[in-house]
Amino acid sequence: MVRAKYQDVLDLGESLNIQNGNVTEDNGVLKVEGTAATQYEKNLIWDKIKEAGGDNPADIIANIKVADETIYARHTVASGDTLGKIAKHYYSDAMKYKKIFAANSDILKSPDVIHPKQELIIPNL
Repeated sequence: MVRAKYQDVLDLGESLNIQNGNVTEDNGVLKVEGTAATQYEKNLIWDKIKEAGGDNPADIIANIKVADETIYARHTVASGDTLGKIAKHYYSDAMKYKKIFAANSDILKSPDVIHPKQELIIPNL
């Protein structure tokens, strides 16, 4: 029953390709383990847990590690993206585009020019 309550969390973990995933259920408590690629992906999992179980759920224990703690996320540029739009998505602040530009100065020559399919590093703040 608790597995059904958190099925969206398990589905998200699968879609994010969480590594070393393990899910067990013991006395009505779901135990979830795995390794997310980045902190951003770990945060997505926790947001989904809170969505299903509230801010402090007692029926799930999640031990999610992060494979690469040196960055916050990786972002593949899509048509219509701007650094401001990307910064707004990850940081809720479009003005933090400068941080993204600085972290990608090896591939970006201007903050006004990005191209679809470029993979950008979204730095930790």
